[in-house]
Amino acid sequence: MSVNKVILVGNVGKDPEVRNLDAGVKVANFTLATSETYTAKNGEKVTTTEWHNIVLWRGLADVAEKYVTKGRQLYIEGRLRTRSYDDQSGNKRYITEIYGDVMQLLGNRESAENRGIANGRSNQTDSFQPAPAPEIEAPEGDEDLPF
Repeated sequence: MSVNKVILVGNVGKDPEVRNLDAGVKVANFTLATSETYTAKNGEKVTTTEWHNIVLWRGLADVAEKYVTKGRQLYIEGRLRTRSYDDQSGNKRYITEIYGDVMQLLGNRESAENRGIANGRSNQTDSFQPAPAPEIEAPEGDEDLPF
């Protein structure tokens, strides 16, 4: 058995690029930045940022096209995919992408703009609300659990 699962919470680096492929299938591509802050030995705070290439298909691409903008905070759940291509010079290049299966919008557009991340879109409140997570009931007889 193997597992290929990625969970990210970060900020969108650029507005999604959305394309329509054959048979009306949509695909959205954008970058997502995740940051980590730690204190170095000398006491200085250091922040490192990792950039992730996000790919969303079909319905999620529709949602991204309508609601995802630069600076928006997102929760993305998906899987890693690496593909190769030949660049203009004929050299083989590799790119690792996150194929998103779940996306949730976090925060709101106004809070992104208040942080100084203007996106040129209206300030209206988003009408998209992700479905709530299903409630899971604890099984009866949990006294048999080993912890």
